[in-house]
This record gives sequence, structure tokens and C-alpha cells, in this order.
Amino acid sequence: MAGPNTAWPEEQREEVLRFIERFASQMADAGWQRMPARVVAALMATDSGALTAAELAEMLRVSPAAVSGAVRHLTRLHMAVREREPGSRRDVFYVRDDLWQDVIAGRDRLLDNFEESLTMGVAAVGHDTPAGRRLAESAEFFSFLQKEMVEVLDRWREHREALREGHSGS
Repeated sequence: MAGPNTAWPEEQREEVLRFIERFASQMADAGWQRMPARVVAALMATDSGALTAAELAEMLRVSPAAVSGAVRHLTRLHMAVREREPGSRRDVFYVRDDLWQDVIAGRDRLLDNFEESLTMGVAAVGHDTPAGRRLAESAEFFSFLQKEMVEVLDRWREHREALREGHSGS
């Protein structure tokens, strides 16, 4: 595997690093841990979508230990995949092209858990209380969101295929 896009001219490399830091900062503002956000952004910014821990450390100008913790976190969340380089002892970490669809689809379990807990809350405080009505509406919101998300993801897949067909015909 080649280095972390070492073919980039220095000017472009700096521009890519600015993108990585900006996107990682936005992800951190949204609740992500900073180093995993930087690793995801770095992997997304490479043509292959894959880098070794050493390449990530070099690209992000951090220690291998920082990268190790980040990729461990990301692999647990199924946001990065670890594979062994053939004939080597080095691991390669990569992101799939459909990373964000998987992240959004994975929220389904979270939304289901929220809905279940809120429904339990309704039973606990009583259906006909202000708190019960508020909890019931919140549970219904998560139920509605789950149903809509299935349709949104289906429409996205159709849209993505149309985009791909449009690019292949160019």
C-alpha cells in the first residue's frame, strides 16, 4: 500500500489536512470524540479509504497510541474495518463508501430503545398525566422517525444508483 496519498502536492496536502480538521471539529461539536472523528475524516479523504495506523499517525501528526485508541473505538462502532495486509503483520483500517448510511441505519436500534423506555415511562407516570402525555408524544416521535428513516434510506439508495449510472455514462 502506498503512503497516505504522498502523491498530493504540498499545497493540496495542506488543503486536505484543513478539510480533515474542519470536518473532525464539526463532528466533535456534534458529540463525537475528537481523535476518532479525525481518523474517519482522514480515511474518507484518501482515494483508497484505507490506511495503516502508522500512515494515519503520520498524516494526522499524532502518536500511534492516539490512532490505536481511535481505531479501536471506530471498529467497535463498526465505522471502520480492520484487515490484515496480505503477507504482512500490519493492519489496514478502512471505511466503506456507504459509511453514513450504515451510521444512520444503526440509529434505528437507539431510536427503538428510546421509544421502549419512553413507553415504560408513560406506564410509570400514568397515561392521563401531563408527564405521561409528554412521554407518549416523545415515544410516538421516535416511532414516526424510525418509519420515515426506512423510507429515506430507500430513497437514498435509489438516488445513489441514479448518480452512479449518470457517472458511468459520462
